[in-house]
Amino acid sequence: LGLGILLLWLSHCAGSGQWLSSRLLDPPGALSPQRIEALHADPALRQHLAIVVLGGGNEPLAPEYGTSSLSSASLERLRYGLWLARATNLPVAFSGGIGWGGSPGESEAQAAERIARSEFGLPLRWVEGESRDTRENAARTVALLGRAGVSHVLLVTHDWHMPRALRDFQRAAPQGFTIEAAPLGLAYRAQLPTLAWLPSGEGMLHVRRVLREALGLLMGA
Repeated sequence: LGLGILLLWLSHCAGSGQWLSSRLLDPPGALSPQRIEALHADPALRQHLAIVVLGGGNEPLAPEYGTSSLSSASLERLRYGLWLARATNLPVAFSGGIGWGGSPGESEAQAAERIARSEFGLPLRWVEGESRDTRENAARTVALLGRAGVSHVLLVTHDWHMPRALRDFQRAAPQGFTIEAAPLGLAYRAQLPTLAWLPSGEGMLHVRRVLREALGLLMGA
């Protein structure tokens, strides 16, 4: 009983999520300011390079907007991708359709295209709205960008999703096609170290995401 209570407690702690992520996923670090500056300063380097943002879910109908919207994870990714685009002068692609369990309607990519244009004032160059999971994100986006002459992408997704996304994109990419990680969500959320070991909804969600991604990597999903 005591062991069960302890495991239940730890499964809801942000500290457990951080520890499991470092052991099971080992996500790459953030793009450095020096790397971003190098991309901005060298037009030749940017010639065949693009930013790829991966969708992370949508809301088929957001009543406050009267139309579909993106989930908080997708919005975070889109925001960072567009921020990188302004910092580097690189074009942006967004990949995300309707997931296997989603409802028919507007795809993530269509919602992202509308939000990027109307709310951020920065239109997307490419939109891929047919994929249903990360493997399809990779296969369809690599093919789309390859036809456009792109051979190097900055891949934008959350740090906990990045190891599986990198694996799928590297498998889908032909020889000479470079995939460079540009993760987000690496900030340590707990303001005090002790708070990381108090159960919370956010802690439970972090642990769940890490275990889901680790299982996906193990099963080849």
